[in-house]
Amino acid sequence: MNKKTLFSAALLALATLPTMAASQTTTSSQTTTASKDISKNLFGIFFEDLNYAADGGLYAELVQNRSFEYTPSDLDAHKQPKGGWHYFTGWDFLKWGNTIATLSLESKAPIHPNNPHYLEVNVKTVRGKGPGIRNHGYDGMVIKKDATYRFSAFMKNIVKKPTGNWQDDWALNPKDGKGMPVYVSLRSKKGDVIADTTFTANSESWKKYEFTLKAKEEADSATLALQFGQTGTIDIDMVSLFPTDTYKGHANGLRKDLAETVAALKPSFVRFPGGCLSHGDGIANIYNWKNTIGPVEQRKAEKNIWNYQQSMGLGYFEYLQFCEDIGAKPLPVIAAGVSCQNSARSRGKGQEAVPREYMQSYIQDILDLIEYCNGSVTSTWGKKRAEAGHPKPFNLEYIGIGNEDHITEDFKVRFKMIFDAIHAKYPGIKVVGTSGPGHSGFDYEEGWKVARDLKVPVIDEHYYCGYKWFLNNLHRYDNYPRADYGKVYVGEYASWGSTLQNALAEAAYMCNLERNGDVVEFASYAPLFGRVGHTQWNPDLIYFDGKSVYPTINYYVQKLFGQNHGDKYFSNTIIKKDGNAMERSSCVQDSKTGDIILKMSNIGAAQQVSIDLSAFKRIKSKAIISVLKGDLEASNYPRTGKGGHSFEEKNTFQAKKKFTYTMPENSFTVIRIKTK
Repeated sequence: MNKKTLFSAALLALATLPTMAASQTTTSSQTTTASKDISKNLFGIFFEDLNYAADGGLYAELVQNRSFEYTPSDLDAHKQPKGGWHYFTGWDFLKWGNTIATLSLESKAPIHPNNPHYLEVNVKTVRGKGPGIRNHGYDGMVIKKDATYRFSAFMKNIVKKPTGNWQDDWALNPKDGKGMPVYVSLRSKKGDVIADTTFTANSESWKKYEFTLKAKEEADSATLALQFGQTGTIDIDMVSLFPTDTYKGHANGLRKDLAETVAALKPSFVRFPGGCLSHGDGIANIYNWKNTIGPVEQRKAEKNIWNYQQSMGLGYFEYLQFCEDIGAKPLPVIAAGVSCQNSARSRGKGQEAVPREYMQSYIQDILDLIEYCNGSVTSTWGKKRAEAGHPKPFNLEYIGIGNEDHITEDFKVRFKMIFDAIHAKYPGIKVVGTSGPGHSGFDYEEGWKVARDLKVPVIDEHYYCGYKWFLNNLHRYDNYPRADYGKVYVGEYASWGSTLQNALAEAAYMCNLERNGDVVEFASYAPLFGRVGHTQWNPDLIYFDGKSVYPTINYYVQKLFGQNHGDKYFSNTIIKKDGNAMERSSCVQDSKTGDIILKMSNIGAAQQVSIDLSAFKRIKSKAIISVLKGDLEASNYPRTGKGGHSFEEKNTFQAKKKFTYTMPENSFTVIRIKTK
């Protein structure tokens, strides 16, 4: 950026909103305690199907490519895994002795047009259990001893009639359409059967077969096998294997350990489904929520911008249900009528805009989503929600429009059209806008200008920076205007790393988000999940594989804030030896419990501070203290983590109206004090 451009941008910033100059503000030495109300929604989570966060992750389905919809075009050529990327990815042919069978991909008569492909198996000869197919899941299926699993598949027997052509008729199987014995088994890596069942497929139209399998042994790299016990032809689709022990026991549910790890954060909201994923790789790939609801066999699988396939099994209904289960508000994000400008990195054309003649239809889809969430059971989309098993509304309050968009004229026109339509039909819904892809610059300034002109209630800011940036910008929001519009959502943020040093810098920054919680409405670390060996983006908050969950040190900071949130902020309660309020700290109160919560992030040597709670009428002496500490380079990154950190929580801390506390070296401390 040249000097002239830089000067112009600075003038624009002064004319619209305070910019990063606010970071130079110093903390006052005044020690008089003052209080203010802050957001009750401050800390939540952002979920995006990145790094196999949904399929192969939070979504509990164990079968990969269950509907044979993977295509070579789903994946960039330079990202092709070993063996390629194709309709049979995740599958292989299972031969038993001297058997002969052919496999073919068909699309003549699918279960539903949204899933056009299925597998046809033509069995010519049989030995033993017969030939078949086998699915490896995601890096092998993890099966637990004595656990039960729900197997299901759609099948259709084929009746082939003589054609009069001797070659065609010679190839006919005499038992086509007569019923096909199917042997289903879970097998260890060595081939040992750890669960099995047999049934007969005997329908000439698509029929769902469903059974429960109980594992007699555990296995870390199991496969699901289907074998066919006589000659004949059969069609297969939507092969599924689910643990019955999903989170809250929901069918088509979520992997329990991952969901519990998220729930432990006690997020106040959940942003979904993206990110770049929302506005897609070109307009044809914009995320369409209507393709993610209803019976799973009718949902439309789709590639995402992160270059892999989404089954859409974890769709909008499952998302809203999860929010309800964990007591979090839903915050869905819809593309602002333009695609991701990063589409050009793959096969898109950069930012593309929905043609004007289609915008009313596009807007109606957004209005329909609000109706799906909040409408009565007599409304068109409220009825569909009820049919899914949830007649009560999900009580949607917020909806995001746009994500990290370049603030082009195409964006401005379409955002205004969407914003005006939502405001006209659903004035109670608060729209969350976007300030572009960075924390400063042209898009940032233009995004805030659009927000100011339209009086957008909340604006989404994103930044991924080094830990020093977070420490140098503790006062970023001090001088943002406290208006009826233009509150901030820090929708994506993280320091570049998963060490204790990164976590402590984020903790310091979050303390100051609390201090500015009257203008910062939401904040969410990103990304949330990363499957080990399949990450396109690091760092992530929670790593996992098929068997285990690996929360980062950063996760424990997020957890401490989520479990110790407040709705009233008190200044000048934590004082350094020089008499100044400690920058990297906060004091909040939870009005529901009356609890006072002190948070202190300390990078460096042990440091003593004075705590002054004179502003509170009453406190109880016995308090809970939680301390995260260790070596700055400590990490629990899976497989390569260095360790060197500890976390302790005790309920024996003694508090007074005035007391001193020594923050351990390189630590984050939370003290929770009761008043009732």
